[in-house]
Amino acid sequence: CLLAARGELPLPQETTVQLSCDAGPLQVILGPEQAAVLNCSLGAAAAGPPTSVTWSKDGEALPEHDHLHLLPSGSLRLSQPLAPDGSGEAAPGAVGAIEGSYSCLAHGPLGVVASQAAVVRLATLADFSLHPESQVVEENGTARFECHTQGLPAPVITWEKDQVTLPEEPRLITLPNGVLQILDVQRSDTGSYRCVATNVARRRLSQEALLSVVPRGSLASTRGQDVVIVAAPENTTVVSGQSVVMECVASADPTPFVSWVRQDGKPISTDVVVLGRTNLLIASAQPRHSGVYVCRANKPRTRDFATAAAELRVLGAPAISQAPEALSRTRASTARFVCRASGEPRPALRWLHDGAPLRPNGRVRVQGGGGSLVITQIGLQDAGYYQCVAENGAGTACAAAPLAVVVREGLPSAPTRVTATPLSSSAVLVAWERPELHSEQIIGFSLHYQKARGMDNVEYQFAVNNDTTELQVRDLEPNTDYEFYVVAYSQLGASRTSTPTLVHTLDDVPSTAPQLSLSSPNPSEIRLAWLPLPPSLSNGQVVKYKVEYGLGKEDQIFSAEVPGNETQLTLHSLLPNKGYRVRIAAGTGAGYGAPSQWVQHRTPSVHNQSHVPFAPAELKVRARMESLVVSWQPPPHPTQISGYKLYWREVGADEEADGDHPLGGRGDQEWDVGPVRLKKKVKQYELTRLVPGQLYEVKLVAFNKHEDGYAAVWKGKTEKAPTPDLPIQRGPPLPPAHVHAESNSSTSIWLRWKKPDFTTVKIVNYTVRFSPWGLRNASLVTYYTSPGEDILIGGLKPFTKYEFAVQSHGVDMDGPFGSVVERSTLPDRPSTPPSDLRLSPLTPSTVRLHWCPPTEPNGEIVEYLILYSNNHSQPEHQWTLLTTEGNIFSAEVHGLESDTRYFFKMGARTEVGPGPFSHLQDVITLQERLSDSLDVHSVTGIIVGVCLGLLCLLACMCAGLRRSPHRESLPGLSSTATTGNPALYSRARLGPPSPPAAHELESLVHPRPQDWSPPLSDLEDRAEVHSLMGGGVSDGRSHSKRKISWAQPGGPTWAGSWAGCELPQAGPRPAVTRALLPPAGTGQTLLLQALVYDAIKGNGRKKAPPACRNQVEAEVIVHSDFSASNGSPDLHFQDLEPESPLPVEAPDLTSAGAGGLGQGADWPDRGLGGCEPAAPGPDKLSCLPEVASAPCPFPDLLPSEALEEAPGNSCQPKAPCPLGASPSPPRAPVSSSA
Repeated sequence: CLLAARGELPLPQETTVQLSCDAGPLQVILGPEQAAVLNCSLGAAAAGPPTSVTWSKDGEALPEHDHLHLLPSGSLRLSQPLAPDGSGEAAPGAVGAIEGSYSCLAHGPLGVVASQAAVVRLATLADFSLHPESQVVEENGTARFECHTQGLPAPVITWEKDQVTLPEEPRLITLPNGVLQILDVQRSDTGSYRCVATNVARRRLSQEALLSVVPRGSLASTRGQDVVIVAAPENTTVVSGQSVVMECVASADPTPFVSWVRQDGKPISTDVVVLGRTNLLIASAQPRHSGVYVCRANKPRTRDFATAAAELRVLGAPAISQAPEALSRTRASTARFVCRASGEPRPALRWLHDGAPLRPNGRVRVQGGGGSLVITQIGLQDAGYYQCVAENGAGTACAAAPLAVVVREGLPSAPTRVTATPLSSSAVLVAWERPELHSEQIIGFSLHYQKARGMDNVEYQFAVNNDTTELQVRDLEPNTDYEFYVVAYSQLGASRTSTPTLVHTLDDVPSTAPQLSLSSPNPSEIRLAWLPLPPSLSNGQVVKYKVEYGLGKEDQIFSAEVPGNETQLTLHSLLPNKGYRVRIAAGTGAGYGAPSQWVQHRTPSVHNQSHVPFAPAELKVRARMESLVVSWQPPPHPTQISGYKLYWREVGADEEADGDHPLGGRGDQEWDVGPVRLKKKVKQYELTRLVPGQLYEVKLVAFNKHEDGYAAVWKGKTEKAPTPDLPIQRGPPLPPAHVHAESNSSTSIWLRWKKPDFTTVKIVNYTVRFSPWGLRNASLVTYYTSPGEDILIGGLKPFTKYEFAVQSHGVDMDGPFGSVVERSTLPDRPSTPPSDLRLSPLTPSTVRLHWCPPTEPNGEIVEYLILYSNNHSQPEHQWTLLTTEGNIFSAEVHGLESDTRYFFKMGARTEVGPGPFSHLQDVITLQERLSDSLDVHSVTGIIVGVCLGLLCLLACMCAGLRRSPHRESLPGLSSTATTGNPALYSRARLGPPSPPAAHELESLVHPRPQDWSPPLSDLEDRAEVHSLMGGGVSDGRSHSKRKISWAQPGGPTWAGSWAGCELPQAGPRPAVTRALLPPAGTGQTLLLQALVYDAIKGNGRKKAPPACRNQVEAEVIVHSDFSASNGSPDLHFQDLEPESPLPVEAPDLTSAGAGGLGQGADWPDRGLGGCEPAAPGPDKLSCLPEVASAPCPFPDLLPSEALEEAPGNSCQPKAPCPLGASPSPPRAPVSSSA
């Protein structure tokens, strides 16, 4: 196959390929028994064939080989040698002999044209690197097979099922990258599939893969599956005109919908079509198609989706939009070629002259970024073909144009014997002799000169009258090589140029003095440092320096001479705490130049040296046109300093001549900029945005935690801006390419890069600049120098993002920093514990903790660790450990002992591991108050006492009823009674007995009409007996339901229970009426206070029990709010069964009664829920409605293990079921809040 401008063309047994200045490179692929003939032509630049052709392979002369034949026409024939075994493979050694890059030089009458390259490769087809894999797919699903192989030319991929080529169906989609998609899989698709790759080299078969089809929904892995993108699109780079397929296959149950969008929000081009149902096909990719494409898969009837993105980059091969035109010029005139090219990325332009790279000089200059070529003083040597070559990653383009130099007859010959004699460091005398031919026709001469060394030098010329043959050239640079030549002119035109002559100007004294920086390593020394003068200022080789110094304004001056290769000097035996002035002068063979200005410096004092840092050492400043690069070394005892402060200011014109002002002795407010605080490890800083040619003053001091140290100072000028008539220097080197940062550890990052792609400057080293991401503080910026193309940067903070930039350095030339690359270090364990830990006791058994995250978490905190104990001398493994989530910063610890000192410490954990624990903090829990001491036992005792009081009241009522012939109603509660005023209650009393009358209990109730009777439905109600607290002290499972039947026929009556009271055994039985219930809205507090009041009041007046000593079991019902029953007080007792009586004095009554209170009858039809504690503590109870049959919400949770979140969270501690379960204190609970 033949690739013309990266495009493939079929190659028959023998084909001809034209090589010229055109698009390229061409790629020629030779198959078995194939041959190619490479023809070399001048292209469109010439009409006829070349007169001769020169071939080269890989930039060198063409080697001799049996399968490389030069034809008489100048063409080159190539063929593929085959192995002798008849396998069709290339012969051993043929690959290296045939494969390569071929180019030619076509010689024509006007010059030489270089062709583009033809890359010749032998056809190959490698084994499969990826074989299809067997899979099981549900019906109506999507199957996907994939295979990979490489070959030249690119193989054609087809698929076979059961060794038969797949038919063309819309359901069967074969992608160019070797992927087979089967949509809407059917039972008939079951079989073996294999991939077939074919090119001119051979045909290869992949391994077979079995496709099994199962009924839909039979695979558990796909049932209800969320959206998953099985095959995501990949980043792709293609050349303009090639086809692109972006694949996207998603899986979900049900089948998801797939859509495509551009990430930049632009609409997708109309020429982009959907291949199959989910793939994008771009038949002819263009640069406008470049961008990031996002595939989105949505699960039907849900909001679940998944996305995948890939970038498509379309390279545009270079194309010459404006080709240079053929020119014809006379000698000594000027020619200009213009070339414009387009492409993506923008192509770089270079020029060739007669097939060789063009070397610009004073007469030949490339301008406008390479798009313009200007040739002045044209001579015969300038004739020939000029080629403009445009290059980028997609290929090359070329255009050629000839330059013809017209020479007329009768022109004078060139001047002869040109000599140049240096007169001084800036003047040269040039002399010549008149031409030998047609000398009488000369009307004048032109003298041309330029620097003999360097690139892009500017050529200068002078017009000289006909009556002289010498000229003194002034304003030259000292110690510089120059090239001179002369041209003679007549009326017909110019002669040829004379033979050039070289001359070296003499040395001169330096035009300026080095710029000094001063510092004192100790009170008796001053250290001087300076930078060598650049050649443009030294005016020759500097062979010596002279340093002069003295005390203040005294006349006595000392001097010292330093060799020219030294750049520092230390002055010894000076007086402490004295002001000295110092200056320096540089000298060449011509003598010393002007000395620098006096620089003032004060030596440190002998005293008070314990805290004052010395000045930074070796302060050097490299002056540039708009910046100053300040570098230094740490002062003595660098460990005692905290950092540096840098100041600088612009010196006014009136101060330039004043050398008496003490340098650096100004306050901070007198400096234009500063102080800039720098870290102690920083040793270089660049001052930017300065004025060219301006005098600046720089001061650098080291500081510690006590005070600023002594200053190192510098005073000097930035470089002057170039004048328009001076040559413009070659541009700086480009930044490095492909900069990549990779995390190495929690404190180090690898940074790698490559040499700039296009640069004509020799790179000598690189500078890496890095700082924490997002910060612009100059003190946090660090610079490293690397001679190679990678560097390991250490000493970084864990889990911190940094930004990096790399700068290239040429010889005496620095390039700009490249684009910023960001990277984060890996996480680590926390370096510090949680901060600001605060403890506060809430209750006798609860302590609240507050804390803040660690100051150096070194990662994302996933968990906080709380250790506590009441004995800080115990080892840590015996302390109680609690944990909370990493986004929570407070917690409550329950189950503690009252009035006890506890010790706490905290730690934090990242995904790497735990960090250190904080220092111990202690807290003392609160003492129990009287209200706290009223636990379940105390309240149960009160209830039993109230019950005993009620029994006494019942006995009195029975006795009163027997003695009185008429029934006497007892007054009940006044409806206007206030809650909390027990004095308004009436205590029950017994009336005289009346056998035929029913005995009715009236106590703590409203009076009712005597003829009132409860409805039958109320007699069937059941009342749930609630405990006064959330649980008893004994296990509720050990108590049976205790019931007393008051009105059930056939059951034992109250008279029967009171055996010794002679109550009647017949007649209507007493019933519980509505009068027993308080009015709607009367809560637990009213009823409980009445009962407690009666119990307390009766203690002082308690009489001895009746002689009958009746044994009666009483139960008390206490409810927090009867209005919870929809505001209706219609609650009744019924079917209360008797139990074996217990003695009233029995000590078990308290525990038994309290334990049984939680196991009473139900409250049907009222919807009353069970009781649950509303807040931690033994003295609060709330009753919430719940379904009677609802299970326990936390069957396995003990009260001491409940986790309570702080206010703001919905979770409240639930009492375990049964409600009377006893507490379990081994582990204290913790409640947390974010």
